[in-house]
Amino acid sequence: MVCGGFACSKNALCALNVVYMTDVINASWWVMSNNTRDELERSFDCCGLFNLTTLYQQDFAFCTAICKSRSSTCQMCGEKFLKHSDEALKILGGVGLFFSFTEILGVWLAMRFRNQKDPRANPSAFL
Repeated sequence: MVCGGFACSKNALCALNVVYMTDVINASWWVMSNNTRDELERSFDCCGLFNLTTLYQQDFAFCTAICKSRSSTCQMCGEKFLKHSDEALKILGGVGLFFSFTEILGVWLAMRFRNQKDPRANPSAFL
């Protein structure tokens, strides 16, 4: 799924498509330590990253997730990471849109009220 809703802030976040996120997740997976991988597999209840490499079988063999003891097949962690990051980017886009619209409102209010005269001031005064 490439950049789902309007809350994705079309200009900034649509550049982060599935291929780019897959590359980032794949690169970070092989950099992290085995303890971190095991902890992620247990917390997300998944085994391995993607079934794209020959290292997947080795990664699946050392998996300690609960889903492996329940059944012979587990969902791959890459799919869960992509779904989780997509949801997070949509939320982030919505927050960005909220703050951009409030900033536009603030600029409009500042321009509207900046040159108003004070009704309590002396009318014969220069400023």
